[in-house]
Amino acid sequence: MKSPVAEPRTGLAPISPRVALVVAGAIAIAVVLYAGRSALGPFIVGLVLAYLLDIPVERMSRIGMPRWISVLIVYAVAVVVIYQGLRLMLRPLADEVSTFIAEFPRFASQITDQYAHLDLPPALRQAVDTFLTDLGQGIGSIDPSTLLPVASIFAGILGAVVAYIIVPVWAFYLIKDRPALAAAAERSLPAEWRPDARAVAGLALRVFGQWLRGQVILGFAVGIATFAGLLLLSATVDPVFGRFAIFLAVVAGVFELLPIIGPILSAIPAVLLALTAGVQPALAALLLYVVIQQVENNLLVPKIQGDAVGLHPTIVIVALVLGGEIGGLLGAILALPIAAAARDVFRYLFHRVNRPARSPEEAVAMIRAHPTIVEPAVGDPTEPPDVGPASSAAQSASPTHAGDTSRSEAEGRPSEPEAGATPSEPEADGRPSEPEAPPVAPGPGREPPIMGRP
Repeated sequence: MKSPVAEPRTGLAPISPRVALVVAGAIAIAVVLYAGRSALGPFIVGLVLAYLLDIPVERMSRIGMPRWISVLIVYAVAVVVIYQGLRLMLRPLADEVSTFIAEFPRFASQITDQYAHLDLPPALRQAVDTFLTDLGQGIGSIDPSTLLPVASIFAGILGAVVAYIIVPVWAFYLIKDRPALAAAAERSLPAEWRPDARAVAGLALRVFGQWLRGQVILGFAVGIATFAGLLLLSATVDPVFGRFAIFLAVVAGVFELLPIIGPILSAIPAVLLALTAGVQPALAALLLYVVIQQVENNLLVPKIQGDAVGLHPTIVIVALVLGGEIGGLLGAILALPIAAAARDVFRYLFHRVNRPARSPEEAVAMIRAHPTIVEPAVGDPTEPPDVGPASSAAQSASPTHAGDTSRSEAEGRPSEPEAGATPSEPEADGRPSEPEAPPVAPGPGREPPIMGRP
C-alpha cells in the first residue's frame, strides 16, 4: 500500500526566531524614523531621485558597463539637463514672480472694486464683509513677540539646504550599491520567507513606480496645457493671462502632486488674477482649469497610471488628511502611494493565509487580475450573484437549467456548474470568493530581489 504523498505547502511559513528578530528590528527602525520624521524630507526626495536615476543605470549595467561608471554618466547627463532647464525657465519665471509681488496691491484693490459692484444678496455680502473685517483686525493686532522664532526658522531652512546638498551624494552610493544592499536584505530572511518578501516588495515597488511615473508625466502635461490655455486666453480674452502664464503653469504642475485638492488650489490664483480684468475673464479661467482637469482624469490618468494606484475618492481624501497630519505636505503627497501599496500587501497576505492558500505567484496574479476592491470590473466573478426575484424567475424559467437540476436530483448527485463557468476560490468557511488565477512561472527576471526593481 502506497503511503499518501503530502501536498506541497503554499501558505505562509511559520515565524521562526530569525524572522521574529528581523520583524522586531524593522519595527524598531520604523519607530526611530517616525520619531525623527521631521528630518526625513531630504532623504525621501533622495529615494525618489535614486529610483528615477536607477532606471538608466540598470539598463547600462546590463550591457556590461561597470555600475559606478553608469552612475557617473547618468549624474552628468542629469546635471546638464537640469542646468539647461533652469537657464531657460528661471529668468522668465523670476521676472513674473517679482512682477506679481510688486503689483499685488493693485490687484487687491481691483478685486475689491469688482466685489463692490457685484450684485450679491444682503446676507451674503454682510457675511463676507464681517469675515474680511475680522481678518484685517487679526492681521493688524499681531503681537511683535510672535516674530521672535523667525531666527529659528531661518536656522531650520539653512539646515534643510545643507541636507538637500548632501542628498545627491547619498543617492549616489544608494544607486551604486543597490544590488548588494538588496542581496544582504534577502540573506537576512530564511529561505522559505524569501518568495513572500520578493512578492511584497514587487507589489509595493509596482505601485510606487506607476505613481511616480504618472505624477511626473501628469505634472508636465498639466503645466504645458495650462501654459497653452493661458496664452490662448491672453490672445482672445485679456492680456493679463499672458503676463503670468509661466508662473501659473508652474503652480499648476507642482500642485498636481496633491490629488483632488491640488487642481483646486492651483486654479485659485488664476481666477483671482482674472478677476482684476472682470467677471468674464474669471469665468474663462475657471472653465480652462475645469476642462484641463476633466481631460486629465478621464483620458490621461487611466492610460498613464493604470489601475495600480486606483483608490476610491473617499479613501483618497482620508489618506490625504492623515498623511498631512502625520508628515505635513510631504506626507500628504506620499499618502496616496502608501495607501495603495498597503491595500495590495493586505490582499496578498489574505490570499496567502486563506484556505486553500495560494502560492506567491498565484496571489500576485490574482491581485493584478482584480486590482480594485470597491469598484470591481464588469463580470467580476468575485461579485455575489443576483438573487433577486427577477433573477430567480429567469433561472427557473430556463429549460436547460431546470432540466439539469431535476436530472441531478433524480440521480442523487449534486448539480454540476454550467459550461464556461469559472471555478471560485473557497473562503475559510467553504464559500466561493476569488477565482483561481493560473500560476505564473517564475522564469528569469520574473522574481526581483527585495528592494529590486519590479
